[in-house]
Amino acid sequence: MTAPQVEHATGSARDFHATPLPADPALALWSFDVTVPAMALGSRQPIDSVDADACARQGIEVVRRRSGGGAVLLLPGDIEWIDVVVPAGDVRWTDDLRASMVEVGERWCEALDGLVAGEPHVHRGGIERTAWSDVVCFAGVGPGEVLIGDRKLVGISQRRTRRAARFQCAVHRRYDAARTVSLLAGPLPPGPAPEAVAVLDPAVTRDVVVERLASAFTPR
Repeated sequence: MTAPQVEHATGSARDFHATPLPADPALALWSFDVTVPAMALGSRQPIDSVDADACARQGIEVVRRRSGGGAVLLLPGDIEWIDVVVPAGDVRWTDDLRASMVEVGERWCEALDGLVAGEPHVHRGGIERTAWSDVVCFAGVGPGEVLIGDRKLVGISQRRTRRAARFQCAVHRRYDAARTVSLLAGPLPPGPAPEAVAVLDPAVTRDVVVERLASAFTPR
């Protein structure tokens, strides 16, 4: 059966977030390299939750994604960003939002098995919040997201139209909770931000991840 189309692009997070779904979408993987540092806010996160002056001094643009969750600091080379597009009518399509997230997480587990230290597994329950999860995306966990132990490895959020669903997926290669917090505006939760995030081995290239993910999403 048909494998997903694979597209790779580079540029700003603002432009990539704004990329519209095609009029006639197909099963696809959109791999993206961030060339401009950015702080991406969730769709309902207040814009004043970010220290705009601190971001400007460091050349970090502040952008808003159309999917939910907390802030994600996107630094060139620090994150593997691959979106999954599933068209309505595809064998992997479901109208159940939670089930669709779990399905995507399962495919990520299949792709990353053997490429990470530990055994990845999918979170099948509801949203698990912490004091920081409304502020920092990787401080909480939602349905379908991939963990190693209790550390989040793959963050997933979803945008959906009648034609397709776009699952925005991110895996860190390096994660600096303190730097992320330094770019946020108060009031912030007490105590340090959680640093329990699983990261991808630097030796694992993007091409390998994309190839394995494409294989995992190829209908059998």
